[in-house]
Amino acid sequence: MEKFYVTTPIYYVNDRPHIGHAYTTVLADVLARFNRSLGKDTFFLTGTDEHGQKVQNAAEKHGIPPQQHCDETVLRFQELWQKLGITCDRFIRTTQEEHKRVVREVLQDLYDRGEIYKADYTGWYCVGDERFFTEKDLVDGKCPECGREVTAITESNYFFRMSKYQDWLIDHIKNNPEFILPSFRANETLGFLKKPLADLCISRPKSRLSWGIELPFDTDYVTYVWFDALLNYVSGVGYRTDDEKFKRWWPASCELIGKDILTTHTVYWPTMLKAMNLPLPKTIFAHGWWLTGNQKMSKSLGNVVNPMDMIERAGVDAFRYFLMAEMSLGNDANFTEETFISRYNSDLANDLGNLLSRVVKLTIRATGGTIPEISALNDDDKELNAAVDAAIAAMSSSLENYKLDQGIASVLNAVRAGNRYLEKCAPWTLAKNGETERLHTVLASAATALFKVAVLLAPVMPDKMSELIAALGGTGNVPGIAELATHSGICGWVMKDVPPLFPRIIEEKAETAPAPKTAKAEKKAKAAPAPQAGLPGIITIDDFKRTELRTAKVLKAEKVEGADKLLKLEIELGSELRQIVSGIAQWYTPEEMVGKMIIVVANLQKAKIRGVESNGMLLAAKVGDTLSLITPDKDMPSGILVG
Repeated sequence: MEKFYVTTPIYYVNDRPHIGHAYTTVLADVLARFNRSLGKDTFFLTGTDEHGQKVQNAAEKHGIPPQQHCDETVLRFQELWQKLGITCDRFIRTTQEEHKRVVREVLQDLYDRGEIYKADYTGWYCVGDERFFTEKDLVDGKCPECGREVTAITESNYFFRMSKYQDWLIDHIKNNPEFILPSFRANETLGFLKKPLADLCISRPKSRLSWGIELPFDTDYVTYVWFDALLNYVSGVGYRTDDEKFKRWWPASCELIGKDILTTHTVYWPTMLKAMNLPLPKTIFAHGWWLTGNQKMSKSLGNVVNPMDMIERAGVDAFRYFLMAEMSLGNDANFTEETFISRYNSDLANDLGNLLSRVVKLTIRATGGTIPEISALNDDDKELNAAVDAAIAAMSSSLENYKLDQGIASVLNAVRAGNRYLEKCAPWTLAKNGETERLHTVLASAATALFKVAVLLAPVMPDKMSELIAALGGTGNVPGIAELATHSGICGWVMKDVPPLFPRIIEEKAETAPAPKTAKAEKKAKAAPAPQAGLPGIITIDDFKRTELRTAKVLKAEKVEGADKLLKLEIELGSELRQIVSGIAQWYTPEEMVGKMIIVVANLQKAKIRGVESNGMLLAAKVGDTLSLITPDKDMPSGILVG
């Protein structure tokens, strides 16, 4: 059986979990659930990193021993993961004896083979990142990673001969395009490797740091926290403790990380594995950051989103859905209450929840709730089925390419196709006219589409999709995607009238009444000159209203083959995916465009440019040789009307 092994970074227990932790863990859970749904043998590992300077400092701040601090703080992670429906197969803690034994054995083996040596060292140390940097690495005299102050330290330490693997690592990255994703992160690592790679300091003297795994060959030192933590990916699946289990799962299929720990995972980790004579993970995927107002969330700025707040507001599944649907994997995304509510109301309350409510009520009215048999299909039925089949195919493809947001968007397109189908087929009119056979086909087709949508979205919203299937008359158990082709169908199930699956969130806004028109204002309006016919550049307000300007988010960008000036953009226009072609390639690279919020003319007639279909036009200003895109200056969801 095909296997899928996914990991998250293990999280420091120096503070409570935030949205960054929640996002990576939900993402791993969704990937694990999808792969289980596809029939793959799946293992999902997450956990906590419990050694090092930051943990020791946090414990000292609270006046308790480090182990007690770890035992208390880890509960916050475990409780949140339970609340979020995380289905990890193992939650590893680096203070567990099994893991510590593996770390000591790896260290001893590398030391015995000359891969680790002792030397004096002088460098700049960052407590926040628990890393040494050279003078040339510093940015304005501060840590190049986090911007914190650094401390000059001279001491004897043990070093891993990382530098000897530099050329090998460069070749591996270049020859294995799936190893580091997205590809621009691979380019970042290759850029880092253009400079000579130093050996890695893998110890800390106990005189400075006592909280760590003691070196087996020198009891005056503890292990550098990153060398300890990275080994969890192998110790968590039986390395040196259960050979059969380890052979079953290693190498990992996907190691998920945030982009801020790219170097440790794409330089330190692969060279460690090479020295250990172990194969490398198939993919290390670095996702972006959640931002608020285009700033990274941080405690110092006070803009960190507490996952529990959003869960209390809209429920766990809605929170999971937003995280997966809003961020294009690899790019940054903004988290605001406004965008959360907008997507919730649009996708879940208006589209999916509304479709379920309509189908259930119409079926109960027509048949008492029993889902009828489907008779001969017409073009409308086939169009709906095609939209659902396209969503199944797109979801599979999006999983393989780590483009979950696009897969989810395709499923929502099928949901909207379901709502259009009801409007077009008008089952209420069929019932009124006594067209029973056609009515039954329409109701059963819509219900079947909903059932398949629930199967596709179950890895993202497991509880709500179980409720949806129960409302259709099922047991609530959701079959896997792999079972859809052979499923016996839902005809004969008896629907239940249920409360709204996703109650609409009402935003509290202060209402202001329009100012009354004064007699002077009315007189001025009447006296306004009429537009002058035939004068170039002059349009009426009615002319302007015919132009539909909307915000749009760029999901994907690439150059048009054979055209130096053209970019082909895949955009999200509210709930719709579109493609537009624009002559901006000499001012913007494809990488710069992805994730941008732009303004487009949404009702422009479709056209073909160099044989590529374009459905809309973006707005830009140009003076001389300079071109600038017209973009909103504040966070806005896509699809919002401009004007």
